[in-house]
Amino acid sequence: MSDAVAHLIFDVESIADGELISAVRYPDEKLTPDEAIAKYQAERLEQTGSTFIPHTFMVPISVVIAKVTADFRLLDIKSLDEPHFRPHVMTKHFWHGWEVYNMPQWVTFNGRSFDIPLMELAAFRFGLSVPKWFDDSGYKSRRNRFSTGSHLDLQELLTNFSAARFNGGLNLAAQSLGKPGKMGLSGDQVQAYYDRGDLKAISDYCRCDVLDTYFVFLRCMVMTGRLSLADETKLIQQAREWIECQAQTCQACSDYMDHWSEWKNPWQPDEDEALAAATVLPTEHETDAPPAPPQASEEKPAKKDEAAT
Repeated sequence: MSDAVAHLIFDVESIADGELISAVRYPDEKLTPDEAIAKYQAERLEQTGSTFIPHTFMVPISVVIAKVTADFRLLDIKSLDEPHFRPHVMTKHFWHGWEVYNMPQWVTFNGRSFDIPLMELAAFRFGLSVPKWFDDSGYKSRRNRFSTGSHLDLQELLTNFSAARFNGGLNLAAQSLGKPGKMGLSGDQVQAYYDRGDLKAISDYCRCDVLDTYFVFLRCMVMTGRLSLADETKLIQQAREWIECQAQTCQACSDYMDHWSEWKNPWQPDEDEALAAATVLPTEHETDAPPAPPQASEEKPAKKDEAAT
């Protein structure tokens, strides 16, 4: 059983660059950054019904990444550059860490249209080179929209690359599996939390989204035949024990467990005995005990230039 990282499940929260908005959209009005953001948000609300600003005017303010093995075990979760949350440092650690771990598969929910483009533009903005991501190999390119080996967007999997809509998003997908989904904060509130200096709350929100994405990822692996329902049940139990352990020192994990519930197995024994039993962990008298849950890794202090992932 290898602990090599095969998947990096991540989520990004972002804030608007008021100076850029002022310079690009309102060059003759001499607006302050805050005034420019407020004006653009008002325009977006009128046009779209949401204050959310396009990613081209945004910078990352929280990046949380879960490390997952080839057999889908959760190893660890990291919030990059916490507690400083410096956009340029997070961006460097994000891309450099991907290379350090030998370019594992990115896993997101709606990351193809937001999270990955945001981090690409952040590399552009901060002068970072990512040649292994921006390789020029035609249809085999890691940036090929349909290259799921490099980046699996779970929303695209569930919608056949946007042939259908997934109304409800990650919140719906997670809650359909008995997981917490959105708890209080939402994406369109991130700017307000940043403006009042509550960066830790943004990071905690991002961490919970990554946990939701992990459990949606597991069920997608069941759906696509890469994981059995029985093995998914064992992995969920291991992850739950890991989260409970982290909850002693991590507020986000504590909140997550407060909202935890179980997926209700609909299969009855007279319908399919194997599926009915799949969500019931065997006792130690019936089979070997399941593997111990992953423990939080003890990492050496990183050098200044090392990746935090």
